[in-house]
Amino acid sequence: MAELDLIIEGGTVANAADTTQADVGIKDGRIAVLGTGLGSAARVIDASGMLVLPGGVDAHCHIEQLSSFGLMTSDDFYSGSVSAAFGGTTSFVPFAAQHKGQSLREVVREAHDRAGPKSVIDYAFHLIVSDPTEQVMGQELPALIMDGYMSFKVYMTYDMLKIDDGQMLDILALAREHGAMTMVHAENNDVINWLSGRLLAGGYDAPKYHAVSHNAVAESEASRRAIELARLVDAELLIVHVSTPEAMRAIRDARNQGLKIYGETCPQYLFLTADDMDKDGMEGAKFCCSPPPRDKDAQEAIWLGLKNGAFQVFSSDHAPYRFDASGKLSAGPNPTFKKIANGVPGLEVRMPLLFSEGVLNGKLGLNEFVALTSTNAAKLYGLYPRKGTIAVGADADIAIWDPNWKRTISQSMLHDNMDYTPYEGREITGWPRLVLSRGRVLVEDETLKAERGSGLFLEREPAPLIDKTAAPATPLDPDANFGAKLL
Repeated sequence: MAELDLIIEGGTVANAADTTQADVGIKDGRIAVLGTGLGSAARVIDASGMLVLPGGVDAHCHIEQLSSFGLMTSDDFYSGSVSAAFGGTTSFVPFAAQHKGQSLREVVREAHDRAGPKSVIDYAFHLIVSDPTEQVMGQELPALIMDGYMSFKVYMTYDMLKIDDGQMLDILALAREHGAMTMVHAENNDVINWLSGRLLAGGYDAPKYHAVSHNAVAESEASRRAIELARLVDAELLIVHVSTPEAMRAIRDARNQGLKIYGETCPQYLFLTADDMDKDGMEGAKFCCSPPPRDKDAQEAIWLGLKNGAFQVFSSDHAPYRFDASGKLSAGPNPTFKKIANGVPGLEVRMPLLFSEGVLNGKLGLNEFVALTSTNAAKLYGLYPRKGTIAVGADADIAIWDPNWKRTISQSMLHDNMDYTPYEGREITGWPRLVLSRGRVLVEDETLKAERGSGLFLEREPAPLIDKTAAPATPLDPDANFGAKLL
């Protein structure tokens, strides 16, 4: 074998299914060999005492995206991708978001124009379909799926984005026909609007009432309805940013029935609660997102869902709106809860938060952590085995993780374009020391080494209609350890 470009030696290699002591040899941006005694290389990295993990895949983040109310997220593809890299994420899948009256082809072109010159990590796009016209459904969406845009998101809430059940059935049926994945924001819009109207009429307009208006029933009802619609047409469906035990159980029950239903949750549902929205003045606005954080009991249930197989993916749902007139306070210095920009940041801290609280505190195994933060998303969205694993032939996307590195999260240490983090002051243990993408160094010695625009667009192919997870043959036991076996 010709001399390798890079060898990572002495580390513990962890994938979704196994952990081993092995050196990693890299050539031409890919993993060329695993083993010991790999010979010489242009550079050798000593990873003794470190974990050698697949780079993270964040499959749900809003980067340089215009909201339905005309607000641009604070992170563009440069700041967003840099922030991702410093947290160990080497690939992400933001959205090419359609608004009413827009062509899907046009929003895809705009997304490429924004990402190509800026991103330092590799990327793909989900579509957001909010206006499923005859042109979109008959021509644009099928053609885009065949071009590799084989995942898209629909909304059951937000007046400017939501589709009705008939439109959702059309989209699910089309996705099934073409081997695509549909993601859904499942909340009942009428329930939210009904509760919001009553709260505002009574003068209850502080940020904390955002959680009251997005009652858990709105999420659980919409989740069950979405599952039934997918069942009707035998389509794959992933329910994003699940926050309630009821929605989680609906997903688990559907999977026990053999349905191709998947679940995703996010850091805000493990580390924040509705009490955070009850801070003085408008401080609570910093924590407003949809669905909102719930209570401590819900947190514990969501942790259990990560363990028992209800959730396959742990994403950031990074939706960065600054705490000023460009973001959270765009409607004025004291907006009602209904006019606060929805979303919280979390791209950079996604993996460290879950590692510290999940792996080190015994709530998750190391292999489950890898599956939830990298491998499963790569499989579900057509990026595996190029991404999401340390295996011969895979891209050399690697996070060399220091499991003993103690840090206190502060906005000053992060690399996004935000002016706050909802996790300020939280002490964690474990963070990547060195991050590679396709064998090139992204981050080393807390310094960015990659050039603007050096990330690549990841082409995907439509998937055959198969269940992408090896669902357990027996019903999921809420107390059993299924995480490492799912994919």
